[in-house]
Amino acid sequence: MENGKKAAIAGTVILLALVGVRVGLIYHERHTPIKVPATPTASTEKISDDDLVFLKKKRPDSMADIQTLIGARLWVSAGGQLDYYPYAGHRVEYGKKAGTLLGAEPLVVRDAVEQVAPKSATFRIPGGDRQVSLVFTLPKSSDPTKEYAVPVGYKEGGQYTFYTDEIFFYDDPHDLYKHWGPEIWKAVDAHQVILGMNERQVELALGQVSKSVSQDYGNRLVVFANMGKPMAVTFVNNKVTAFRPDQGY
Repeated sequence: MENGKKAAIAGTVILLALVGVRVGLIYHERHTPIKVPATPTASTEKISDDDLVFLKKKRPDSMADIQTLIGARLWVSAGGQLDYYPYAGHRVEYGKKAGTLLGAEPLVVRDAVEQVAPKSATFRIPGGDRQVSLVFTLPKSSDPTKEYAVPVGYKEGGQYTFYTDEIFFYDDPHDLYKHWGPEIWKAVDAHQVILGMNERQVELALGQVSKSVSQDYGNRLVVFANMGKPMAVTFVNNKVTAFRPDQGY
């Protein structure tokens, strides 16, 4: 009889212990934060020196903003895209194209003006109600005092839209991209392509007007309009490996 009681008591103790352990496990399970599986981290891609360059943006949205550029020296980023015109008698002479802005070319801003533009001058920059142009001089030209005008925005319905952040460098690209070295910069300033250049360098040298059947940047054949002298350039691992004139552009 006594042994039976002891066995019953022992069994009860063990049962209570097991229940306690189970309750503890349930409590721990319900109060422990959900463990989220670690997300595999992608292999870190090497960032090029070009991508580390800080390109200043001004984001103008009024004539007062654009007039802050008067007196400033700018450098062309959107090479080969924008035609410019003589400026005389406080008028943009749209009917007399003077040239096309070339990559890395410096200019000095003299004024900012509004004028109704003919349809022929709205290919790149819309005309709106009135087109806005920067009046400038070319310090490296044979006549550094002669004034020209290039469209950079437009006014429509009382609102201004400007593209100066896309058209120009606000700082000298020779300093921004000094890691390119003198040989590359010599080719860029001469608007030529040489072996070993990357796509960004060739765009600045030959202009941004181009075409390609591939979207694989740095590994493709690109034909640059090059101011009426098309050049087919082959890139492998973002380096020029071959180039030739192309008459089929």
